[in-house]
Parts: sequence; C-alpha cells; structure tokens
Amino acid sequence: MCGRFALTATPDAIQQAFDLAVPPVGLSPRYNIAPTQPVAVITNENPHELTFHKWGLIPSWSKDPSVASRMINARSETAADKPSFRTALRRRRCLIPADGFFEWQTRDGDRVPLFIHFQGRPVFAIAGLWEVWRGSEGDEIRTCTILTTEANAFMRPIHDRMPVILRREDYNEWLFPGEAAPSALQPLLRPCDPAGMMAYAVSKLVNRPGNDMPEAIQPA
Repeated sequence: MCGRFALTATPDAIQQAFDLAVPPVGLSPRYNIAPTQPVAVITNENPHELTFHKWGLIPSWSKDPSVASRMINARSETAADKPSFRTALRRRRCLIPADGFFEWQTRDGDRVPLFIHFQGRPVFAIAGLWEVWRGSEGDEIRTCTILTTEANAFMRPIHDRMPVILRREDYNEWLFPGEAAPSALQPLLRPCDPAGMMAYAVSKLVNRPGNDMPEAIQPA
C-alpha cells in the first residue's frame, strides 16, 4: 500500500517533468503528505495543468463522503472489477507527482519508517484515479486514490505492495482524454524498474500527519 509520500520539487521542476503549460501556483514543499489532505494531481481532463484533489476517493454515487478515508489506495489488479474504482479507471485517470514515499518495516519488533526514493531524488508520477462527488446541497469535492501493485525486487524485503510508478514515456497513454479499455491500461500497471531506488530510515515524526516538515525525510 501507500499511505504517505512527499513532493518537495520546485514548481519549475514539476512543470518540466510533466510538460505543464505553466509552473504550478500555490505549491509548497510537502514532506509528509497524508490521507484526506489535498494532493497535487494532473488529470486526463486537463493533462497540462496541475490541480489539487483530496486524497481518498469518494465514488460519485456514494451517499457518505466519509468513505474517502478507506479509499486511499486501489489495487491495480482488481480496480477494473470494483464498483468504487472501475468507472474512474476507464474515464478518470491522473498522475500524482512525488519525489519519495514512506513504508514501514518491522525490525526487532519495532515498526521503522523508511523513506523510499530514486537516486538524485527526481520527481516521478504515481498512477492515480480521480472522481468528483457532489452533495445534496450542491457542494463538490474532487478526490483521488493511488493505484498499487505487487512489490518489485527492491521493495520486496520492505513490503509486498508498492505504488504504481509510471515511466515518463507512459504518461500520455495514461492521460488519454477519452474512455480507455482496462485491458489496454493493464500493461502500464506493473512494478517499476528498481534501478536507482534507495531507502533509508527516518524519524517517527512521520507517524503524525501534522509533522509536515523537512525533518520528516531526514535520515534517522
């Protein structure tokens, strides 16, 4: 699964990495992004613009927006069959920029948080799905979820799942603006190449969502 991540790259770096029309506005470094918080996304509705969605998918048909806290991840192997995710997979896909994510590893009976990133910490894209939920009084909430897959060789000693990290050459296919057949998308939803992946233990500051500070990603 993926329950925390970071995005500390500059707006100019994000514009270049994702071919945005302009550098994103209102984007500050985030060191400990947690579920139910706003996250930066690039949707297939506006593939050259960065917007913000709440992390935790609320299906458009849901009567209870509190389900968002249980919808932070979607298993890529079964998303096409799950009522909560199957329509979004066909029609509403997004990139979620990140430059690292966290996972907890059990060591001597203790759960140790690790910060996982790529050498040099370049920004990368996690595959996501997005939705628009409208309440009875006309209020609108835009939400998203992170797709996960089985762990690659680097992640396997840490956890059996990891986020789907897309290759740059696959961004356009993932952000295809129309409806896409799940069978055509499935080849993209695979464990990423482990080359260049790195991990180190960090402070348990990251355990608290309110600790969104540089110290959260510093080596313990």
